Amino acid sequence: MLFGATWGRQFVPSLRAAWAGTARLSTSRRVGALKTGLVGLPNVGKSSLFNALLGTTQAEAANYPFCTIEPNVGTVLLPDERLDRLAHQQQAQRTVYTTLQYVDIAGLVRDASQGAGLGNQFLANIRECDLVVHVVRVFPDENVTHVEERIDPLADIDIIELELQLADLGQIERLRAKHKNLRLKEPVMHAAAEKLHHGLNSGLPASACELTEEEVAAVRSLGLITLKPMIYAINTEEDQLAEPTGATAELVSALAERGQHGVLVSAKFESELAILPPEDRLLFLEDLGLTPSQTGLGKLVRASYQRLDLLSFFTAGVTEARAWSLQRGAMAPQAAGVIHSDFEKHFIKAEVIAWDQLLEAGGFSQARERGWIRLEGREYAVQDGDVIVFKTAA
Repeated sequence: MLFGATWGRQFVPSLRAAWAGTARLSTSRRVGALKTGLVGLPNVGKSSLFNALLGTTQAEAANYPFCTIEPNVGTVLLPDERLDRLAHQQQAQRTVYTTLQYVDIAGLVRDASQGAGLGNQFLANIRECDLVVHVVRVFPDENVTHVEERIDPLADIDIIELELQLADLGQIERLRAKHKNLRLKEPVMHAAAEKLHHGLNSGLPASACELTEEEVAAVRSLGLITLKPMIYAINTEEDQLAEPTGATAELVSALAERGQHGVLVSAKFESELAILPPEDRLLFLEDLGLTPSQTGLGKLVRASYQRLDLLSFFTAGVTEARAWSLQRGAMAPQAAGVIHSDFEKHFIKAEVIAWDQLLEAGGFSQARERGWIRLEGREYAVQDGDVIVFKTAA
């Protein structure tokens, strides 16, 4: 920490197209608590993908349904070349990347919403997540059975989407049955429940039911799964990652037509790559002409970050260069609060410069000489890539 007399303390700490349009997460939530859940049918590669994300063999990956019962939880670093360059410029003693939390949830099956295959337990695990990554199997492998005894990714998507919608419909019906006077006691929640009941009964996800922001807030405690943002992880073969063909290309095209977010991954390839020593892994990627952020996993983590509507701001100095996660649209005091709650409480001003401007200037002193560092107040909306020095009261 640096201490300055002018401002007190100065801190530089070392389902369908409708799935695409979901309500923004509340900016009051602590970003570090956000969870991304991996869901899908059994034997589609969720646990292999989870292990690849973590670079471990923590989650059991086996050729039978429900090899994962209790959800596995792990924290994944988010590589950021901007932070690497800032750390190099500042000659930082350490570099700290921002993270995302992933949850490997056991496979759902047809009729999961009615309790099939421990469905109620697994659906409850999904409700606790903020983002859903639906892992879809495209790869053919006679040694890995498919619960439906065929490889048809679009049909698999329809099964999962239907179960999630039915699970949400059950939540709404229980709400209406429990609170007979909902219209009088909670009119906003009642309006939301009526829209959701009609839409879900019509085969729509909750995100397509045209809820207002106030209505979304009213039903947030229900944990409606189809109200959450979703990404499709297309689990295919290694040779399909660069230029997809056949079934992989068809699925990519179909998802694009639905306005849905798809990312190509090869869980088998990436899980094998992830357990290599870091030096060997980097050399292997260099031979392929890739950086860690350009792999299927890197793209999935970055897409997860974007779908959670997050941005990164940086603090950088000799002691430490660090990336911090913040909800997009949050103001400077909230950014200060991500670092420490006292910083938000005693916030005065923030010195701000874009990361690339700081690199161009050659450092903070040179940026000040050029007049590139801005002094921002409480109403400043932090931008992705901002480098910030927070100034607070003593």
